[in-house]
Amino acid sequence: MKAPIAKKINHNIEKHQDQRNDVYYWMNQRENPEVIQYLEDENKYADFIMDDTQSFQTELFEEMKARYKKDDESLPYFFNDYWYIVRYEEGKEYPIFTRKKESLDNAEEILLDANLLAEGLEYFEIASLTVSPNNKLLAYSFDKVGRRIYEINFKNLETGKTFGDKIDNNTGKIVWANDNQHVFYITKDESLRADKVFRHQLGNNNDVLVYHEQDDTFDVGLFKTKSLDYIFIATSSTNEDEQRFIPANNVHAEWTIVQPRTEDLEYSVEHYGDLFYIITNADDATNFKIVTTSVTKPSIENWEDYIPHREEVLLEGFEIFKNFFVIEEREQGLLQIKIIDHSNNTSHYLEFSDPTYTAYIGINLEFDTKILRYGYTSLTKPNSTFEYNMETQTSTLLKQQEVLGGTFNSENYISERLWATARDGKKIPISLVYHKDTKKSEKTPLLLYGYGSYGVTIDASFSNVRLSLLDRGFIYAIAHIRGGEYLGREWYEDGKMLQKMNTFTDFIDAGQYLTNINYTSPKHLYAMGGSAGGLLIGAVINMQSDLFHGVVAQVPFVDVVTTMLDDSIPLTTGEYDEWGNPNDEEYYQYMKSYSPYDNVAAQDYPHCLITTGFHDSQVQYWEPAKWTAKLRDMKTDNNILIFKTDMSSGHGGASGRFESLKEIALEYAFLLKIDKMN
Repeated sequence: MKAPIAKKINHNIEKHQDQRNDVYYWMNQRENPEVIQYLEDENKYADFIMDDTQSFQTELFEEMKARYKKDDESLPYFFNDYWYIVRYEEGKEYPIFTRKKESLDNAEEILLDANLLAEGLEYFEIASLTVSPNNKLLAYSFDKVGRRIYEINFKNLETGKTFGDKIDNNTGKIVWANDNQHVFYITKDESLRADKVFRHQLGNNNDVLVYHEQDDTFDVGLFKTKSLDYIFIATSSTNEDEQRFIPANNVHAEWTIVQPRTEDLEYSVEHYGDLFYIITNADDATNFKIVTTSVTKPSIENWEDYIPHREEVLLEGFEIFKNFFVIEEREQGLLQIKIIDHSNNTSHYLEFSDPTYTAYIGINLEFDTKILRYGYTSLTKPNSTFEYNMETQTSTLLKQQEVLGGTFNSENYISERLWATARDGKKIPISLVYHKDTKKSEKTPLLLYGYGSYGVTIDASFSNVRLSLLDRGFIYAIAHIRGGEYLGREWYEDGKMLQKMNTFTDFIDAGQYLTNINYTSPKHLYAMGGSAGGLLIGAVINMQSDLFHGVVAQVPFVDVVTTMLDDSIPLTTGEYDEWGNPNDEEYYQYMKSYSPYDNVAAQDYPHCLITTGFHDSQVQYWEPAKWTAKLRDMKTDNNILIFKTDMSSGHGGASGRFESLKEIALEYAFLLKIDKMN
């Protein structure tokens, strides 16, 4: 079977006197039968190339699925007289949301069974559930397509019947007012930007617009404070925030702005007592600080430092208690949890032993308690939830992710943290894990994962699925490259806008370092990334195609210039502060210098597996489709190039608890297949 050859139609795009002929531009016609046919032809070709691995993919799928506890349930948490639990039943793909009144020994009440809602659907995702303050009503939202456009419904928990109220085209976020009659929600505009907040009264279809964000570089969020006293509308761009609030007891109150949007001022608010606690970068606090201010005088001139800025420590979050204050912070890349005891003005840190790990504050809904819930995981240790007594400084394990289907023992795996030197002298952290029997040499296969955008940090965490690679001799590594915030806010700033190239060269330098120290070699080095991480993969194989034997690009953002010039595409305008605005020639030329699609060349490329979802709202399917077609047309090698489109999913891939494992099985089978080709 021959690889599909996409037709070419000249389409000239001119900007800043620069001409680009995009011959695959026609692929953005979602309803065009020729587009559908091309995607289906690519799927058939991918199936043909991978046909010899079909039984192996099934083996991998069953192996990975077997590690999950089929009838698992979440750790219960207590809120407003009820214990809440999410559980799964064997043979079913979707969660069942339940609660028990006052005691875990009492009868279970099923709030919502997602399996019933998903019947007959190819895709289904629950976005959120929220119970009214009087515990009698449920609001929930779901997506049946995969474009992250949600529908809100309401259920009477006393009768079990669904209301006639239904709200379409929203973000899925729902906030109850304290009167049990009103909810607030957010709608999206034509480009899928969250832009309007409405108030809905049950039984009344005349919803009231309470806020409209006119600036198309800003998105809108919505939340209720932990105290349940205030409802906030949070508007934000990449570099600016503006938050306004009303008392949750008075839906008709005037909205009060905490601090009007100010260039490069970021902040987020929480409430306790008479004070707002605000995490912010005000006063050049690059790595953020925490301030307090009176609820009645919330503006910036009244802010007082509570946790001062520290240049070497990035503040990531906090939790307020009556007698304690807990901070989630990052130093030298590692997350730490700091406990401040107000009763004796002392502080201490929780202790973690792994060389690289993830630690985080869990669900803590009460103020007047000495118990903190926190989570911990590492590359070798399954995700665990602990209760920590902040007075006695002792931890109790409440639940650890079970790994079934074999003889998993964390002692059989080794994790390390290495530091590669970038070409400009900066040190790049690399977290990695491998089976203790795996010998590190130039023949060892190594999968290097990266992201490097939006300040998102890919921390070292456990994956029971990943064991299928580790147990077959792979090393798995994460390159904590610039563009993320692993080493603080400056690490992010140094990997965006006109410094974006650092993200790509960091990844290349990390890969080169791993070959230099003989952990692997270019014949056995592989790369993987998704979304903006797919941009990373596309850029690095253009820049240094001989470093990797194969790559996996998941829902990759690869047509950077054309996408960022089209403000009708979801996310474009809100991302000008991440990539730059190509209507400015300096940013246009810089983007063009790294855009994977624009820089495909007549050269050899690694083996490539490219995936997408037809309904993807974050990265449109046509970006990887066009990229695949251009790579096929121009590359000078005989290496595998396959492109797989899930015609029923979006940016997050297949829905359901286990269906997504089939996508991972394909990726792993691809990597193991091409590694054997050496």
